[in-house]
Amino acid sequence: MAQAATVIPALNERPIKNTICLFDVDETLTPARRSATSEMLQTLSALRHKVAIGFVGGSNLVKQQEQLGTPSIPVTSLFDFCFAENGLVAYRMGEALASHSFIGWLGEEKYKKLVNFCLRWIADCDEVPVKRGTFVEFRNGMVNVSPVGRNASMEERAQFEEFDNKAGVRKRMVEALRKEFPDYGLTFSIGGKISFDVFPRGWDKTYCLQHVLAEKERPDGVDYRTIHFFGDKTYEGGNDWEIFSDPRTIGHSVTGPEDTMKQLKELFGV
Repeated sequence: MAQAATVIPALNERPIKNTICLFDVDETLTPARRSATSEMLQTLSALRHKVAIGFVGGSNLVKQQEQLGTPSIPVTSLFDFCFAENGLVAYRMGEALASHSFIGWLGEEKYKKLVNFCLRWIADCDEVPVKRGTFVEFRNGMVNVSPVGRNASMEERAQFEEFDNKAGVRKRMVEALRKEFPDYGLTFSIGGKISFDVFPRGWDKTYCLQHVLAEKERPDGVDYRTIHFFGDKTYEGGNDWEIFSDPRTIGHSVTGPEDTMKQLKELFGV
């Protein structure tokens, strides 16, 4: 990462004061489920010398390490704030913050009913071109559901995305879940190429903002009054919509990693 040998200024010593940039991961910092380019990492490093930076994604930290870190460098050292699972698993300057559990919030019995419904619905959906494995992935702060299965190859993921853009399988499945579980207090958020997330209402990407806003309470803390967010699924129903449209943030829609770097250059000169 560019400037890695130089000392990163303390959060309260960044030249552009009271400002943080938060980023979605897939199709914002990286191609979906792939690694960030060296150019992107260099851009982020240069940006980090000017403002605080963080990522917020629905995936777990292991996947984000694969995409943004290296075998020898933990991702938690490359960003000031790391918000896995929408911030339910959070790190600040490499140190873990308090986390919360989806299953602890929902309860085992309701969780089993939810998962059983998902698996039956997917089993009965014969129009999906291929089915692989891991249709329901349990994470600490949410459940990720994929009609094609998270074990699908990159080529199969692209094929499913093209199919689903026309067939709307994920949209129909979300509608069925909303109808079946109206009293569960859940949010269903479509993101990426092959899946959607299920989490308690209010546990979307705006959840991470509580950690950002709590910074001002720390000794020598920073009052982040300017919070930029960059994401690709910023339309209503997309998994970036809530934080993109939140009045506490300045939302930026991007079309991919190249566009993210272009906008950062225009905004911050990096």
